[in-house]
Formats: sequence, structure tokens, C-alpha cells
Amino acid sequence: MLEKYRITGETASELATAVETAVSEGRLSPGAPLPPIRELARQAGVSPSTAAAAYRLLRERGVVETAGRRGTRVRPRPASTAREDIRIEAPPGVRDLSQGNPDAALLPPLHDALAAAARAHEERPAMYGTHDDADLLALAAARLRRDGVPPGDLAITSGTLDAVERVLATALRPGDPVAVEDPGWSSLLDLVAVLGLRPVPVRVDDDGPLPDDLGRALRAGVRAVVVTARAQNPTGAAVTAARAAALRELLAAHPDVLLVEDDHGDGFVDVPLHPLAGATSRWVLVRSTAKAFGPDLRLAPVTGDRVTLDRLRGRQRLAVGWVSHLLQRAVAHLWRTEAVDTAAVAASYRERRDGLVAALAGRGVRAHGRTGLNVWVPVADESAAITRLLARGWAAAPGARNRVRTPPALRVTVSTLRPADLAPLAADLAAAVQAPSRGRYG
Repeated sequence: MLEKYRITGETASELATAVETAVSEGRLSPGAPLPPIRELARQAGVSPSTAAAAYRLLRERGVVETAGRRGTRVRPRPASTAREDIRIEAPPGVRDLSQGNPDAALLPPLHDALAAAARAHEERPAMYGTHDDADLLALAAARLRRDGVPPGDLAITSGTLDAVERVLATALRPGDPVAVEDPGWSSLLDLVAVLGLRPVPVRVDDDGPLPDDLGRALRAGVRAVVVTARAQNPTGAAVTAARAAALRELLAAHPDVLLVEDDHGDGFVDVPLHPLAGATSRWVLVRSTAKAFGPDLRLAPVTGDRVTLDRLRGRQRLAVGWVSHLLQRAVAHLWRTEAVDTAAVAASYRERRDGLVAALAGRGVRAHGRTGLNVWVPVADESAAITRLLARGWAAAPGARNRVRTPPALRVTVSTLRPADLAPLAADLAAAVQAPSRGRYG
């Protein structure tokens, strides 16, 4: 394998990216040995310290492991397990901004919703053969029509990842290429690896996936495209009207490609949805309630073309069968009573994101966070930046969990921040990061 693939690059980051790319594209298989540090340095024309730094980055990202006399090898475990291992444990006294959770103070009270669900259960208990709650489906359909999503079949799943897994597993086969956002949602990247699919990275900026990158992926023959509509994790990107028009035009030229659209921002984001749904003949749009109502009250209405939804429901029947009707009826009550003031919640998150981004900009650090719960901060070296930040009392998530080919960064969750936190956090972040990249995320 090593004779066929030569690792090239001038910096540690470039060398690490070359190895990551070879692994994701199958040119370096699990367990494949990598050259010793000095041999890599000689081949690439860099110093041994640069080669050692590249291997350190790859170990931190879970791509390789060092096994004593066996040397450095591509990690044999699935990428999903490796990404889950890339985490920061916040020591006592350190503010943990790495988790990606919503602000508990902005979640709706559940007493009335659960009581309403219990009363409905007593009046008409759900039994085998009963699947999706008609009231919830009607509310979901009305909300989707309000936001310009084309008519389609409807189903209820246990969250975004549950829906996406069932759709991808029924539509694709191992080895099929899938266009994914880079940087993107770590759980999706894990899922793609577990299903044996091949990720094709598409870079994003504040307005969503870059059309040039998506065009290249489509021409290269991807079988599916996964796009986040709003509150993109980890960057906060949101697809604008102009970007949606450009992406829809590209997708329309490839009608057989499966489009998977994630709109988990519904309920806590105040920018309008500009759906891509319907641009291809096979499509789904998924809406999770996890961020608006809390992770423990998570479900996701899914709409899409009839064939794709039929396959999703068929796979669902062979597994969990259906989502709890108590949960469905509780969510229906929260929607019906407008228990969440979306504008107020979105404004609260926006104040924290914009405040942190502005405070960083005032210190010469460029960051991204147009919508959602997180701010994405490009850095020169993730490990060094995280270590420095921990020493100053803050824990951020390493961007390695979210990246395929894009440069290093930190993800900072703003949910627990208060106005008084923004200036000191920005000062500590500015001191911790080095030479942030500018413009796009990669």
C-alpha cells in the first residue's frame, strides 16, 4: 500500500490531511502501516519534528495509532468510534463549552404537555398496529407548508440521526459515495463510516455548502447529498435564498441523487428556511425537536417522496416499530400551544453568538456563528489551543471531530454563556489561538 501511496505536504497539517484523505478514499486501509517518522520526513522533504507533529495530529484525531515496535498504523476501528473518542474532559473549576447542548433555561416546561399526553393515552391508548399520531402529523404538515417545503409523505422518527440512518441504509450500498458538509456534524460522519459509505467532503461558508464543491461532488457521481438547512453543526451556517437557488440548480441536473436535508434549527432559529427539497426526485427533509424542546423530548417528523418514505417506514417497522405516542402527543401539545417563543429563544442565542464573534474580531480573531448554538474558531493547532484554553479555565470541543479535510478549529458552545462572560472568554480564546484562517471554513 505504501508503495502506491506517497504522503506529501509541507506542514504537519498538510501531511495529516494527506493521510486522512487517503484513509477516507480507501487508499490507506485499516491497519495499514505508515513510514517511521524519519522516513516520512525524508520522503516529504520536511524536518523530523514536522513529521512527528503530523503523526501527533493524526493520533489526536483518531486516524492512526502507535503500537510500539509495530510502528504507526491506520486505526483498525471504525471512524465512528474514533470520533467519539475525540473529546475534552473539563477538569473541576473549568467552564465546559464543548457539549453542544441547548440552554436548559430556554426549554419549555413539560408538565402540561406530559399531562395532556397522559390524558390522551387514557382516552385512546396506542396499541400494536398504531404508528404515527394523526394530530402530530397534521401540525407537522402545516408547519412544513408554512416554510415552503413541497408536499410529500410524512413519518415520525426518533430524531434526525434515526431518520438519516434509515434513509441511507435503504437507499445506498457500502462503498457508495455521499456528499457531506466539511466541517460537518460528527454523528453524521460517524454514521457514514459505520454504513460503509464513502464521504465526499463539500466545504461550507456562512451561507451553506459551496456550489463549486457540490458541483464537483455531483459530477464525480455521489449517490446522496446531506445538507444542513440552518444552525449547521459546527459552524452555524444557514442556507440563504441565493445559495439555495444555486444548489437547487445543481441538484436538478442530477435527479436520481438522494437529497437529505436536515432542518433541526426549527424552533430556535429566526432566519427563514430556504428548502432544497424537491430539487431531485428522491428527497427527504428531517426536523428534530431536540434543540427546541430538549434532547430527552426528541423526535423528528420526516417528509419526502413516497418511495423513500415507504422504505424508511418499512425499516422502522423491522426495528423500533414506532415512536412512543406519549412523546408524540407531548410534542403536539407543545406545538399547538406555542410553548416556545422562537423569536425570543433565537434572539437569546444570537446575542451570545454575535457577542462572542464581535469580541473575538476586536482581538483580531475571525470566528463563525451565523445561527444555532455554536461558534467555530479556526486555529493553527487544535491541541495547543485547547491546552492553553484549559489553563485559562475554559473547555472547547476539538474541531477534529467535525472535519474531513478542512483546517483545524475549535467549536465553542454558547448556550451557557452570559453577557459578562463574553469579554473574558474572547480574551482567553484570542490568547490561546494562533494564526486563524480567514474566509471560508477550509
